[in-house]
Amino acid sequence: MKAVPVHAEILRLAAGRGAGKSICPSEVARALSPHGWRDLMPAVREAAAELQDEGLIQVTQGGVKVDARSVRGPVRLGLPLPNQGSSNQ
Repeated sequence: MKAVPVHAEILRLAAGRGAGKSICPSEVARALSPHGWRDLMPAVREAAAELQDEGLIQVTQGGVKVDARSVRGPVRLGLPLPNQGSSNQ
């Protein structure tokens, strides 16, 4: 089952930041649950991976596109630039 509110919040925050900019996954979790945001982080990471699979966002680490499911450590989420297409990597 898709966690629609998480998906929608990722897309809302990413769109608000604009193409070429990124958000931290914790921003999504904090927006949805200011006091229990840490518990939402696995759901945010999974939702980001699903949105990446659909080509709706890109996931980066150190400015380099990465696969959301295999990367470890901090990542950023953003809308793909128009000329970047929907490639995951």
